[in-house]
Amino acid sequence: MKLLEERILKDGIVLGDNVLKVDNFLNHQIDPVLMQQMGDEFARYFADKKITKILTVETSGIVPAVFTGLALGVKVVFARKQKSLTMKDNLYSATVYSFTKDVTNEITISKNYLDAEDNVLIIDDFLANGQATNGLMEICNQAGAEIAGVGIVIEKSFQKGRKILEEQGMDVYSLARIKSFENGTVQFIEE
Repeated sequence: MKLLEERILKDGIVLGDNVLKVDNFLNHQIDPVLMQQMGDEFARYFADKKITKILTVETSGIVPAVFTGLALGVKVVFARKQKSLTMKDNLYSATVYSFTKDVTNEITISKNYLDAEDNVLIIDDFLANGQATNGLMEICNQAGAEIAGVGIVIEKSFQKGRKILEEQGMDVYSLARIKSFENGTVQFIEE
């Protein structure tokens, strides 16, 4: 998605060899016009998959997931990273490691919102090592839900996440695929 790549080049900040900071438009301050265009693009790509629900992890995946849900006309469910007083029982859960935050979280989803009747589209903000997506896939498996595909806003293709997901038979669609960070500059995979 050319518009997203241009925004990454304009506002993204490369930190070290493998971190891209995009808090100007994606995960702290939100650009709703860009989010709507991303949601429309995910909806276009997955239009024939008969999606019944979109699944993501809080927090940064919620906005692109909601705009995709709006475009597809389906509900969005997000996995919680924090325990809630109102959500103690009747949960699906998985353990997920976050490279960026260097923390392991137990993510949970209420069994009331996901079941074997669902055909799920997983949406996430970043794909690096595939940990968050694998956690959501594990939850889908616990629920008996089908996984129609995985939509990623920004993929760090130099890391192993895509390979891991494709080896599991996942249809992975990334809006921006980063080949490398060279001298503090983002290099994209030309498609």
